[in-house]
Amino acid sequence: MRIKKKSRDDCHGLQHAGPEAEMRFRKRCGALAVAAATFGTTCAAQDFDDIERPLWEAGLGVGGITLPHYRGSDERANLLFPVPYFIYRGEHFRADRNGVRGKLFDSDRVELNVSLGISLPVKSRDNEVRRGMPDLKTAVEIGPSLALTLWHSPADRTRLDLRLPVRLAVTVESSPKAIGWIFSPNLNLDVVNVGGLVGWNLGLMAGPIFSTARYNRYFYSVEEQFATAARPVYEAHGGYSGSMALASLSKRFRHFWFGAFVRYDRLDGATFESSPLIRRKDALAAGLALSWVFGESATRVPSRE
Repeated sequence: MRIKKKSRDDCHGLQHAGPEAEMRFRKRCGALAVAAATFGTTCAAQDFDDIERPLWEAGLGVGGITLPHYRGSDERANLLFPVPYFIYRGEHFRADRNGVRGKLFDSDRVELNVSLGISLPVKSRDNEVRRGMPDLKTAVEIGPSLALTLWHSPADRTRLDLRLPVRLAVTVESSPKAIGWIFSPNLNLDVVNVGGLVGWNLGLMAGPIFSTARYNRYFYSVEEQFATAARPVYEAHGGYSGSMALASLSKRFRHFWFGAFVRYDRLDGATFESSPLIRRKDALAAGLALSWVFGESATRVPSRE
């Protein structure tokens, strides 16, 4: 596998990770991880002119986000966290806000990426519908994502991809447990210099979500010992888990990077739609971030990002 030289910063946004979170402004547990899973992947393409850029860049900033405790919750969390910024443009290794990126079959139309996600903990005492149930642990999601370019403009400033990420979710605790798989195929459109605004880049993404029964049981099942008159016993099944759409906007200034996103989720038709833990079938999540780029390599390499 060789790393794709003709690369771009895609707009992944929150790939199912963001909505399963509960965190107060005063809490910092998992902040760096959620930064990587939100703003770390919420970016858009850069200018594609052949120029030389630093081999690596590093920075740090701050981001804020508002989102439901979990998909289907009617209670929200507001989170403030540090946002790390790191880019590496090696010939055979490339790391950016989308992780490691590769090239398959010597084709500019096929990429293999690493897909990342995270769900932060929900304290049941802080969520009315889950009160008395076990807390939801922080879970890290990781797996491969195959990206197929369906179309791009002659100057490669607009690109439409089909992305096929598959991730395994594992709890973060003293004895980690695998809690199931998530598959979220989506169409992703990247637009460089959107509306003629130089440096402003737009990403649009939408698609269905599928998850295994084990994953859905973790979030939406109610076992007999936790059942109440208002929360009957329920067993969640695997399959279709609703849909999502995301829009993101970003710009790299001389010493700063700015990014913002908004995500919309629908749970109509989901296999766990009738769970008593579902309080609403649509939700919005949104956030923004600003990072200061404080260091870069003196070595320059050709780049078409």
